[in-house]
Amino acid sequence: MTHQYRMVVLNDDTFEERFSFKLNRLNVFVLTFISAVLLIAATTILIAFTPIREYIPGYADVTTKKIAIELTKKTDSLRQVARINQEFYGRIKMLLNGDITSEEYARIDSVANVETNLALPDLTPIKEDSLLREEVAQADRYSVITGAKAKTNLVFFPPVKGIVSGNYDTEIKHYAVDVAAASGTPIKAAADGTVVFASWSVETGYTMLLEHAYGLITVYKHAGNLNKEQNDKVLAGEVIASVGNTGELTTGPHLHFEIWSDGYPLDPTNFINFE
Repeated sequence: MTHQYRMVVLNDDTFEERFSFKLNRLNVFVLTFISAVLLIAATTILIAFTPIREYIPGYADVTTKKIAIELTKKTDSLRQVARINQEFYGRIKMLLNGDITSEEYARIDSVANVETNLALPDLTPIKEDSLLREEVAQADRYSVITGAKAKTNLVFFPPVKGIVSGNYDTEIKHYAVDVAAASGTPIKAAADGTVVFASWSVETGYTMLLEHAYGLITVYKHAGNLNKEQNDKVLAGEVIASVGNTGELTTGPHLHFEIWSDGYPLDPTNFINFE
C-alpha cells in the first residue's frame, strides 16, 4: 500500500514530459474515498435545498405539498361537519318517525321531574297583572308559558287555536298534541327559526320542521299545504302552512304539533295555550 509509483504524462508525438507526480495505493484509496464523500454530500445538498429535486422521480414540488396539506385540513373539517350533520339528520329522522327508546325517555322524565320540582317564587298575580293578562288574551297574540320551565326565555306563539283532541302521552309514544281546527286554518310558526324540513310523508302528509335557538325544534304534521321551503327564515306568528287532513295517520283536520329540545320531546301544553 505504501510502495511509491511515479505517474508521468507525455506528449505522444514528441515524448515530451508534460507533468508527473508520485503516488501509492494508499493515496489513491484515500483520494477516491474523499472524492466519493464530497460527491455524495454535494448531491444531497443539491437535492434537499434546491428546486432540482422536483425533477427527480418520487419527489413532489412545494406547491403540490402545500395543496396536499390544505386538502388534508379541509378533509378533516368536512369529516367533522359530516359527523355533525349525520347526528342532526338522525334527530330529524327520530322526530319524523316518533321513535324513542325507553332508556332515553327515562332520562327525559328524570330531567323533567327535576325541572318541574324546582322551587318557584310566589307568582300570584296582582290586580294590574290580571288585567294585563286578560288584555293579551283578547288580543290573541302570545300565550303564557305554564308548567315546567324551558331552558330559554323563548315565548312560544300558538301555532293554531282549537280543541286539543290528542294529548302528549309517552306511554303510547305520542310526543305531541293534536289540535283540531277547521281545514285551511293558518298554521303559524311557534317562534323565530329556520325551516330544516318541508316535504311530504306518506304517514304524516305535509310535514315541516323549524329549528329555533337553544337547540329547540318544532314539528308540524298533517298540514293541508306548506307555504315555506327548506332553509327559509320565519318569524314567530308568521303563517307557514294550513291545517289539513293529509297522511295515513290522520283521522280528521288537525295539527300534530311537537316540541323537541336537543333531541328529546317536551310537552307542548307546558308552554302554549292552544284553546
